[in-house]
Amino acid sequence: MTGADVAAVEELERALFPLDAWPLQMFEDELAQPETRSYFVAVDALDRVIAYAGLMCIEPIADVQTIAVVPEREGQGIGTQLLTLLIDEAGRRKAKDVLLEVRADNPRAQRLYRWFGFEQIHIRPRYYRDGADALIMRLELDRWTGAPGADAGQAGQAPPAQQAGTALQTDPVQQTDETEDAR
Repeated sequence: MTGADVAAVEELERALFPLDAWPLQMFEDELAQPETRSYFVAVDALDRVIAYAGLMCIEPIADVQTIAVVPEREGQGIGTQLLTLLIDEAGRRKAKDVLLEVRADNPRAQRLYRWFGFEQIHIRPRYYRDGADALIMRLELDRWTGAPGADAGQAGQAPPAQQAGTALQTDPVQQTDETEDAR
């Protein structure tokens, strides 16, 4: 993600998470901290932002700040690829654990995270503005062996219950499968 992407990302953020949307300035502030932040976008063939994800890493902990995909592109493996990218980035930055928060009422996102090996370690009651709880989940990176299904030629695909039968494009920056907020 670059400064040129921020307006499109913020517009998508408002559409996907109207109650909890980050303001434009927050994305700009995050991008201004490259020593501890990594943000990515996925774009379609027309160069439209269709997904984005962000990671904060302050050794030894990395935290998935956000991950989101437009609804019409869910189930295509884009979120899976973005999550893999964030986890690999956390390892590159020498994190020991990756943490994230996910809505307790978002079983699809929870299923994706569990598929990746995340385990619930805590609950934050009424974390979201609408009163929903957040589940705090952790992935211990010393147990990370790569994207689920990678050894079976399925890297980047969604968990079996989420596969949409759509062929993935070859550019990993153009793919996602979840409309979720990991905040």
